[in-house]
Amino acid sequence: MTLVLYSMAAFFVIVIAYYIIWILREYERGVVFFLGRFQSVMGPGLILLIPGVQQLVRVDLRIRVLDVPTQDLITHDNVSVKVNAVVYFRVFDPEKAIVQVEDFQAATSQLAQTTLRSVLGQHELDQLLAERDKLNADIQQNLDLQTDAWGIKVSNVEIKHVDLDETMVRAIAKQAEAERMRRAKVIAADGEFQASEKLKDAAKVLSEERAALTLRYLQTLLDMSTEKTSTVLFPIPIDLMAAFKEKITHGKGAD
Repeated sequence: MTLVLYSMAAFFVIVIAYYIIWILREYERGVVFFLGRFQSVMGPGLILLIPGVQQLVRVDLRIRVLDVPTQDLITHDNVSVKVNAVVYFRVFDPEKAIVQVEDFQAATSQLAQTTLRSVLGQHELDQLLAERDKLNADIQQNLDLQTDAWGIKVSNVEIKHVDLDETMVRAIAKQAEAERMRRAKVIAADGEFQASEKLKDAAKVLSEERAALTLRYLQTLLDMSTEKTSTVLFPIPIDLMAAFKEKITHGKGAD
């Protein structure tokens, strides 16, 4: 009989100790309620509570990773896309996280989904594809502003995937091809313009320097002589041609 009493006493002691003694890790805090009213935030370490009078709720302060489900949204330029993201957040005020909202993780998840649709819906498709960093920062700022009242700090948001339907993918491919063709034509036109400028400068030099014109004339004769052709060339000295041209010019002037 004595052994049974000792066993029962030991059992009650263990049960009472279970509700009295709490050990919180370095990354944990305990929100303590006294008769249902908020009393204080305790921890880490050893905490002693009065059973039935005080209650404790554990809160993890480490950064949590929230995978936002894929959201269907329409961009500012009326393109339907599917976007998903990942949100990194942590509790910085355990009291608010427990008292102000029923389930802070579920609330943050739902808010992240609506914020993702709201922010991205204000931008065009090209911005979604090319300005990920800016959009991530916009979503993070909006989320952090709204979760501050819950004691939640949103540290980072990353857009993972932007999925388009096949029709839009083909349209983007055609647009990219047209852009490449436009750039090729612009480059070709710019090259022709530069070449014409160089030819103009070369013609000016040749017209002013007779020696340069003679060298060019001889180079042309050399190029033609190396080709396999039945054409017979009779070189005429440039001086003779110049004198002939000058005589013709003076003759017309006399008339």
